[in-house]
Amino acid sequence: MPKLRLPIPFAAAALAAAFAALLPHVAAQAQENDTLAKIKASGAITFGYRESSFGFSYLDGNLKPVGYSIEICNRIVEAVKTELKLPAVEVKYQAVTSANRIPLVQNGTVDIECGSTTNLVERQKQVAFSPDIFRYNVRMLVKADSGIRSIADLQGKTVVTTTGTTSFRLLREADKGRNLEVNNLGGKDHSDSFLLVESGRAQAFVLDDILLAGQIANARSPKDFIITGESLRTENQSLMLRKDDPAFKALVDRVVSGMMKSGEMEKLYNKWFMSPIPPKGININYPLNAETKEAFANPSSKGI
Repeated sequence: MPKLRLPIPFAAAALAAAFAALLPHVAAQAQENDTLAKIKASGAITFGYRESSFGFSYLDGNLKPVGYSIEICNRIVEAVKTELKLPAVEVKYQAVTSANRIPLVQNGTVDIECGSTTNLVERQKQVAFSPDIFRYNVRMLVKADSGIRSIADLQGKTVVTTTGTTSFRLLREADKGRNLEVNNLGGKDHSDSFLLVESGRAQAFVLDDILLAGQIANARSPKDFIITGESLRTENQSLMLRKDDPAFKALVDRVVSGMMKSGEMEKLYNKWFMSPIPPKGININYPLNAETKEAFANPSSKGI
């Protein structure tokens, strides 16, 4: 059968029509990644928040999202209002978990995640990050009378990690060939993971030490728990936003770095980690560590 050859003018017209049909999709995709344009059009921004990352992002007595990360995001909203010349921007809230936080940022449900997320280079293939707002060590929480004081003591024990975190992988990497045999449980959030240790279903909870400190501070009997063991890794927490959105990323970086340089970030840190906080007036009492001081002195979002 002879090949069908389109006249050149007809082929060019068909190509032009196909390109024209594609343009709305391309424009829609560009709009989807342009957070500032989205905010200007809707008059609103959606924060992703955690329900139990105490100090950082959690619910107060009135079930309102509060915390260190939330306050930083509020400063960003003020800058957005100035940038877009808007008298007001409505803040909407969307609860996120370790498991769904990245997809909800990617698909536009959440504009900025104001939680407790580690900035990993591998995650940067999917999302973008602010400069580090905190740096910490990954360790384990156990009952004070458990006798567990090191990774080796976990042999044969049940260890809980919050689903969607890197904690269990770090534990395996730290094992370094010792063939540690543990049973891993996954908590749906940090409070759920803590309850598994409190109830005796798990003997250790591996997570960022600052988040573990928040769980202990809010426990019925804080003296019954300790944070112990070797540091599995020093990690960094950042605010998370959509990838390939340079204008919004630049604004976020400017606000966060400015707060660090002015000393406002350290004051905010002391408010949430060195003072009584709602809803119970508990003090997490976690002094600013050397790693976080370095992050404030030299803002960076390069990740680890």
